[in-house]
Amino acid sequence: MKKIKKRVGLLAAVLTGLMGSVLVLTVFVSSVQAGPTGKLRIFHAGSLTVPFEKIERAFEAQYPEIDVQREAGGSTKMARLISEVGKPADIMASADYKVIDNNLIPKFANWNVRFATNQLVLCYTDQSKYADKINDKNWYEILQKKGVIWGHSDPNLDPCGYRSIMVLQLAEKFYNRAGLFQALIDNRPKKNIRPKSVELVNLLKTGHMDYAWEYLSVAIQHGLKFVTLDDHINLGNYKYDSFYKQAQVKVTGKTPSTWIVKTGKSCTYGITRIKDGPNPEAAKAFLAFLLSPEHGLKTLEEMGQPPFIPCRVPSQEMADTLPSEIKSLVEVKN
Repeated sequence: MKKIKKRVGLLAAVLTGLMGSVLVLTVFVSSVQAGPTGKLRIFHAGSLTVPFEKIERAFEAQYPEIDVQREAGGSTKMARLISEVGKPADIMASADYKVIDNNLIPKFANWNVRFATNQLVLCYTDQSKYADKINDKNWYEILQKKGVIWGHSDPNLDPCGYRSIMVLQLAEKFYNRAGLFQALIDNRPKKNIRPKSVELVNLLKTGHMDYAWEYLSVAIQHGLKFVTLDDHINLGNYKYDSFYKQAQVKVTGKTPSTWIVKTGKSCTYGITRIKDGPNPEAAKAFLAFLLSPEHGLKTLEEMGQPPFIPCRVPSQEMADTLPSEIKSLVEVKN
């Protein structure tokens, strides 16, 4: 009888141990499988639409429980939807990192990672007037011709808009042609200014516009012909920032009836996580995916938009505020 009781006790102990192991294993598996879920709201520059579509598909394949919801537009407009209108967002990606600095930091965001570059080009199609004649030497003469329809995006809403005007200002200085800027503007009616640069793509493709200022990446992604400009004026080479700063454009400020002056600088894209975003865990997962050289940055490179590898923040103080998920992907470099 004693032997039977001993065996029963031993069996009970084994079963108890097994049940404990199963419980621990269940908890472990659950913790491994658990990950970010829900909707992830991303506001971004219109020029990031095509690469972000591809990045979104790859990201959702890796995180099937996350539903990425993107809204694209002029970077300034998108930032104001967060800071002024109060629209909920988890991430903001801007074609000009300064938009984040000026509109979102410090109230709505703590940091700003510079992750990619670009340059401006003059886009056209086979249907454009003088398409067979335009080149990097005579483009500014073509744009002054009667009947040539060209345009750019709204400087108050879209960085590509004020950068387009900067290119024209710099061209006057680089080519040493007094009055060139005004002569070009005089041949561009206000109706040719559109809210965001990607809207101009359809106008080009449908023959309603001959030429439009776009980012190189947008031109490549949409299969447009384009004139590449000298580095002194294309805003694509940080080595010429001392020349670029001669260009200045006045745009609307944070509040109505206020103005700020934008000074020429090489094109640098920035991204941040919104402090009170509804899904911080999904946001951190996306940022880690986007800023990875094997994933998001690789896609940008393939689509004509050179990334910074590693990405950058201007100070150690800012680097210390970054989420742990992306710290290894970012260096301190001004």
